[in-house]
Amino acid sequence: MKKPRMATRTAPAGIIINMFTALTHDIRVTATPNFESDQSDPDGGLFVFSYKIDIVNEGRAPVQLLSRYWIIIDGDGRKEEVQGPGVIGQQPVIPSGSRYSYSSFCPLPTEVGSMRGTYRMRAENGEEFDVAIPTFTLAVPNVLQ
Repeated sequence: MKKPRMATRTAPAGIIINMFTALTHDIRVTATPNFESDQSDPDGGLFVFSYKIDIVNEGRAPVQLLSRYWIIIDGDGRKEEVQGPGVIGQQPVIPSGSRYSYSSFCPLPTEVGSMRGTYRMRAENGEEFDVAIPTFTLAVPNVLQ
């Protein structure tokens, strides 16, 4: 497994977008987090972050995403583990050379946190394996310098 890496790009409005990528078993996972100010209540200790996940099958055969396992850590070091079947109610088959994307969200009691994890996949031959979800930072804009 290659070390996760972060890339930064600038959106048309000059907003900086952070993307975090990991490649495992020819499956590339990219996470793009975003702070949702309109869904958050900082005075009430609620910070809502959305994230987009892109899963690209760079291998030669289709794979199926069976389950997810997340480790979520808030700014005070509290850890939550989340696991379950599929993602957003689906267990997609991702053909060779194809992409599967979805979006979800994570509420935190702090203005900074992180997420990381794995997807359990099944190859065409029935073999199961884990694919890394890169560690990505959840942060209110301009909190981290």
